[in-house]
Amino acid sequence: MAPGRGGRPGAWLPPPVEATSEELDHCPFDAGREDRTPPETLRVGDPWRVRVVPNLYPAFERQEVVIHTPEHVRSFAHLSDQQVALVAEAWQQRIAAALDGGFVYVHALINEGGLAGASLPHSHSQLVWMREEPPAVSGENSARLDELLARDELRVVEHGGAAAVVHEAGAAPYESLIAGGTLADGLGALRGLVAQLRELEGPFAWNAWLHAREPKHMHFVPRLTALAGIELGAGLYVNVLPPELAAEGLRR
Repeated sequence: MAPGRGGRPGAWLPPPVEATSEELDHCPFDAGREDRTPPETLRVGDPWRVRVVPNLYPAFERQEVVIHTPEHVRSFAHLSDQQVALVAEAWQQRIAAALDGGFVYVHALINEGGLAGASLPHSHSQLVWMREEPPAVSGENSARLDELLARDELRVVEHGGAAAVVHEAGAAPYESLIAGGTLADGLGALRGLVAQLRELEGPFAWNAWLHAREPKHMHFVPRLTALAGIELGAGLYVNVLPPELAAEGLRR
């Protein structure tokens, strides 16, 4: 933890750019432009409320995009409870299909904002079908997860049976963990966490992903600061915001 570095010039990354008329006129994920994506593998609702389509530029054998809403919504924070529940339903159906198809693991993730790797601003997530568990899952030690969730000074959001807590040793400001409840509860807690942080820091890019091995949980990493040579070259992560202060700011 190095809070003094938070005040240096360029310490914080710029927010995402505002929506342009070109974006609004050409987004392939908006309702009425279904012919601009590959044929869907799942449709939830009629008319549709969530669509799942193959990724046009896959990095793996099987990779799908979950379009969260037919309206042009740019942030997961702006989805309704019902829409978040439908996203969870789509994740569950496609994860079940992957396992039935002989795949061992599905890496479910959300990249929001260009700095987080999103190629389109329309709210969406990705499902990567894998033949084996990824190293970050198989090598993870979650023994202290319950202990961390019990720390009231780090707890910031509750939704249904899920809770979000600021990570006690986060690599980045406001890095958090979400656990407990159903998948819909977890995604609801994520939506609340993103909304609170947007209110505190303004629009920002972020990544989140589900670790589906028990105990299931989600990781949330805002992209407010950049990884530099210390982090990438030495493997030492410099966080400019101690977790207790981050949690206090989010609760406030």
